[in-house]
Amino acid sequence: MRFRSLLSLLFLLFFTSSAYARFVSVRPSSTALISDGINGGGSFVSGSVIKRVGVTAEETEEACEQTYGFMPCTKTALGNVFLILVYGFLMFTAATYLSAGSELLLEILGPGIVGGLFLPMLGALPDAMLIMVSGLSGDAATAQTQVSVGMGLLAGSTVMLLTVIWGTCTVVGKCDLRDSIAVNNQDTKGFHLKDSGVTVDVWTSYAARIMAISVIPFIIVQLPQMLDSTSGRHLAVLVALILSVLMLISYCVYQVFQPWIQRRRLAFAKHKHVISGILKHLKQHALGRLLDDEGQPDEHVIRKLFETIDANKDGHLSAAELKALIIGISFEDIDFDKDDAVGKVLQDFDKTLDAQVDQEEFVRGIKHWLIQAMGAAGPSGPDAGPRTMKFLDHFHVQTKREHALLGDNENGENDEESGEVADPKWITIKAALLLLLGAAIAAAFADPLVDTVNNFSAATGIPSFFISFIALPLATNSSEAVSAIIFASRKKIRTASLTFSELCGGVTMNNILCLSVFLAIVYLRGLTWNFSSEVLVILIVCLVMGGFASFRTTYPLWTCFIAYLLYPFSLGLVYILDYWFGWS
Repeated sequence: MRFRSLLSLLFLLFFTSSAYARFVSVRPSSTALISDGINGGGSFVSGSVIKRVGVTAEETEEACEQTYGFMPCTKTALGNVFLILVYGFLMFTAATYLSAGSELLLEILGPGIVGGLFLPMLGALPDAMLIMVSGLSGDAATAQTQVSVGMGLLAGSTVMLLTVIWGTCTVVGKCDLRDSIAVNNQDTKGFHLKDSGVTVDVWTSYAARIMAISVIPFIIVQLPQMLDSTSGRHLAVLVALILSVLMLISYCVYQVFQPWIQRRRLAFAKHKHVISGILKHLKQHALGRLLDDEGQPDEHVIRKLFETIDANKDGHLSAAELKALIIGISFEDIDFDKDDAVGKVLQDFDKTLDAQVDQEEFVRGIKHWLIQAMGAAGPSGPDAGPRTMKFLDHFHVQTKREHALLGDNENGENDEESGEVADPKWITIKAALLLLLGAAIAAAFADPLVDTVNNFSAATGIPSFFISFIALPLATNSSEAVSAIIFASRKKIRTASLTFSELCGGVTMNNILCLSVFLAIVYLRGLTWNFSSEVLVILIVCLVMGGFASFRTTYPLWTCFIAYLLYPFSLGLVYILDYWFGWS
């Protein structure tokens, strides 16, 4: 059905030519027949006058310029609205094909290369195409007027993702909050502003920090205007371009290695959870107190615990005895490899490397773990006295939360390793065709869409920036927005994390990839960088939402209002700065 709809639209565009309405006015005294001006053998009928409806004499001589020489065009506002909708749908289709092809590649190649290189770039490709053609069309003067379409798209995409889409994902993904953590698939609090919300993993916080850092090139290119200097503007564009390209490369490298980093962090968190469980178990079964009156580990009590665990009384704890200890401890449905846990405990305790733990090694290891747990509580943490031992409960809660926020798959699920691909050769071909088709559509219709936006701006008097700010992101980011909202609606920590990480990643690619394209055009064509208000809006939205998401992993429902309000604030700020104070 999608291909059939696309073919119908292409047929309509290719076989529709520009046309003009006209009316015929006849003088009252004339009795001549109304005609198109030709009578009989070709003599002109003086009594009939042919005029174009709503067009001045100057405009009569100037027809609209057809993109590629055959694409439909019009000078009317209503006609341009129709063309914007058609071209916008085609750009949306291109983004959908690119997304579908990327997901197929992800099944085959895995999240490293595809997730780090292809997915972010392909997701930003429609935006990059529109930005490129907005600055490459015509001579330098024409490009200077059209480049505001590219800047409007760049600012509009960033603002839309971090405001309207962010707020909507918070609303549809909300769950009940318990101890500041969202409970998966539980939504009984309704629209409670504090007790309902979403929780994401720590990787989303890192993605938000990267997004906030990615605005640095905007600041650099804006420095000469902030300092009211005209001599250094061209150099500032070049420096910002080089930095944005370097940041793009660094971001892609980080994305490639992130799955490996994430696995290492998760393995370490699971080991800390094993430590917490063993200490909690020893506290419950201690014959005395684990800490002495001075709040230090009590060696005498720890030695008695060793004798209790040493089942065969040979003075050593073997791997089998340690495994029996771990199996006997309830780890609250945390899934981990018991043999791997035993290996890590041996690694902590066994300093003689004889694959067993003697009493001295056990005492030394437990003392180290207790000191580590007390240090995690911090100076303002729970009482670490010998009678209360509250620091162990605090350490246990802390490690459990850390494990949950690292994004471990629930119930042992593994989305990336769900099984082998049935027919990798066919899926590879299908992915390549979808990517080529999506790229071809984006490349073909980016230029007509930019021309139509400028024509609509000329017909209505509305600045092209606002048209591209509001309308174009709906076309180029719709598939990404729908995907994010669908993921959020599954109401799980893992899917919420994927949702908000995707939003932060999309904005990061706007700030480095799309900006790199924009800066390259400005530098190579010698255009003027004069987008102070637009840059300020991008900085405000990125820093507010990025700073907010960088230091917290739970977003209560009330936070959606911050996101929603930033959208009209951004539009109003650009309008006031541009048309009241003349910034741009």
